[in-house]
Amino acid sequence: MKLHTLACMLPVLLAACNTRNNANMKQNEYQWPQGVQPPVAAIKEHIRTIHGDTVNDPYYWMIDFFKKGPDSTAVVDYLKAENAYLDTMMAGTKPLQTTLFNEMKKRIKEKDESVPVFKNGYFYYTRTEDGKQYYKYCRKKGTLEAPEELLLDVDEMAKGHAYYAAAGFSISPDNNLLAFGVDTVSRRQYTIHIKNLATGEIYTDVIAQTSGGVAWANDNKTLFYTANNPETLLSEKIKRHTLHTPVEQDVVVYEEQDKSNYIGVGKSKSGAYILISSEATLSSEVRFLNANEPNGQFQLFQPRLKEVLYYATPVEGKFLIITNKDAKNFRLMECPLDKTGVENWKEVIPHRTDVLLEDIEVFKDYLVVSERKNGLMQLRIRKLADNSEHYLDFGEPAYMAYTSGNPEYNSTTLRYAYTSLTTPSSVYDYNLLTGEKTLKKQQEIVGGYNPGDYASERLYATAKDGSKVPISLVYKKGFVKDGNAPLLLYAYGSYGSSMDATFSSARLSLLNRGFVYAIAHIRGGQEMGRQWYEDGKMLKKKNTFTDFIDCAEYLIQEKYTSKAHLYAQGGSAGGLLMGAVVNLAPELWHGVIADVPFVDVVNTMLDESIPLTTNEFDEWGNPKNKEAYDYMKSYSPYENVQAKAYPNMLVTTGLHDSQVQYFEPAKWVARLRATKTDNNLLLLHTNMDFGHGGASGRFDYLKDIAQDYAFLLTLEGITE
Repeated sequence: MKLHTLACMLPVLLAACNTRNNANMKQNEYQWPQGVQPPVAAIKEHIRTIHGDTVNDPYYWMIDFFKKGPDSTAVVDYLKAENAYLDTMMAGTKPLQTTLFNEMKKRIKEKDESVPVFKNGYFYYTRTEDGKQYYKYCRKKGTLEAPEELLLDVDEMAKGHAYYAAAGFSISPDNNLLAFGVDTVSRRQYTIHIKNLATGEIYTDVIAQTSGGVAWANDNKTLFYTANNPETLLSEKIKRHTLHTPVEQDVVVYEEQDKSNYIGVGKSKSGAYILISSEATLSSEVRFLNANEPNGQFQLFQPRLKEVLYYATPVEGKFLIITNKDAKNFRLMECPLDKTGVENWKEVIPHRTDVLLEDIEVFKDYLVVSERKNGLMQLRIRKLADNSEHYLDFGEPAYMAYTSGNPEYNSTTLRYAYTSLTTPSSVYDYNLLTGEKTLKKQQEIVGGYNPGDYASERLYATAKDGSKVPISLVYKKGFVKDGNAPLLLYAYGSYGSSMDATFSSARLSLLNRGFVYAIAHIRGGQEMGRQWYEDGKMLKKKNTFTDFIDCAEYLIQEKYTSKAHLYAQGGSAGGLLMGAVVNLAPELWHGVIADVPFVDVVNTMLDESIPLTTNEFDEWGNPKNKEAYDYMKSYSPYENVQAKAYPNMLVTTGLHDSQVQYFEPAKWVARLRATKTDNNLLLLHTNMDFGHGGASGRFDYLKDIAQDYAFLLTLEGITE
């Protein structure tokens, strides 16, 4: 469960020698290997009885590696057999995979540098080197002409590890210490280390099983962090650590009692407060502490209220509060520093039925509000002296824009990021005083890229209940809308996560071979406001699936593609979407990619030892409640596999996945193999080294994309 961002694909209009024609010239009738027998999973009786409903789950035994560890050789042997079967079936695509990997890798500027971010007297940035998978974390004091300080050489640190993630970089207020988290297993369990930047010494303070980030108190020796449960991975406690003292003596300053809540700790942008947040899907709570008094008691901002979310941001002399109290799409309020209860909140920006208020960026003299209207992000700039305001204009039909890299409270420069389906990732500085916009950096596509060769559109499909569902799509000019183009339709549709239209250099490998790439902004996301999310969760979850099907049928009706050339992809909760739509409308798709799919909904939500289960009750429901159980069971992909024809399918997972455990897709594939009536491809790839997000290196992940693309292209008959 949770978010898995995936790279994807596209085509458009030209004349004589167009892209589609070029693709046709390379098409062959590829023959997948014949007579190869897929693995047959063992069947072992396991009875589940709840609410008077008895179900036999013959593949439940696949949970053994998760429950019992590496001694569970039968599970590993089965996953390896599936990998061997995939390798055999896709052996003929290896040259295409190599071609795809090489061309995607060549587009990446190997020696590169991020736009420096100024904080507390230093410019911080990362840089990458030719041939290296990771990066260097660096800084310069006062000016970019100053000598470079190498803070962390992650390329060196990652040596000897199949997976390596460094995260949560946090500099102490005196600029002398760096706290950072390391995960070498890919289960998002980080060990925190402290480095003295003056001497280079890594302190013996080693804090395991955390979320990775810390919040420094202003004394430069006290830090707060989130401790996770080693089994469920739940964020359970906020602890206080004093440098050079035993970690075992760390004090618990907050312990969450509600297992449906995520908790975390951070520091206000002003540097004045340490903030603890506790949040579930429907309610939240904040505590705060003067950062100058780290041994003091955290103060409760406002006790959690039923179905009320709020987020508190301290600014000079007051708190700003984003909340959905009496405001479905959220509004902005404020209160005094010493009177934080809800009865003291006063409205600053009112609720609007057509605008979702998502976030704020605070400066000493300005407020930047992130809003979403008609599915698109807007940045609203307000001058605090007189409350005058204006919006930034982005000028494309589909895009993503967000504030990024603004740690300085006293700054008069807003940094924001921008991208679209045709515009590479770009970083801008916006002068809040003059309104001048400066492009600081745009992602460089090695070998050249001309955005004018591609076109994007924003369409609206009509759902069965009359709702208008946005679709963002992109293709290479030369595309002819006659129903013959291959199209990949992607969506997520859960947790209120909005899938904005972004650029992918890897995706060019599909677009240049004639594919259209489309994103369906279905319910369960929050693109069209909070109601859009609420209409795609809990007992309305099926709207997510039918919206996706309605988008597919609309694209076929409008001749962007046809059933013979339509493909679908989704990951994690989007993999649940894939499982649902192949059960509901298997005839629509020529091929489907389900990445790390959450497909065994009922069994997972019944087992509170599985990571994230209790955090998810407000998203899917708690199946210990009969109504929730019956509804989940009616759509859970694993529970609804039937004896019928399914499309060609590629399913992926990771043995160490902390979000969707490997056994869900493995069980699903086993049941599909034993039940479906067709001879179409069904392939399972388990990455034995990685977890939910795949490979950690900046090139290795391209191998997975190359495999996905080779699967799609070969199905389409494109073999080069």
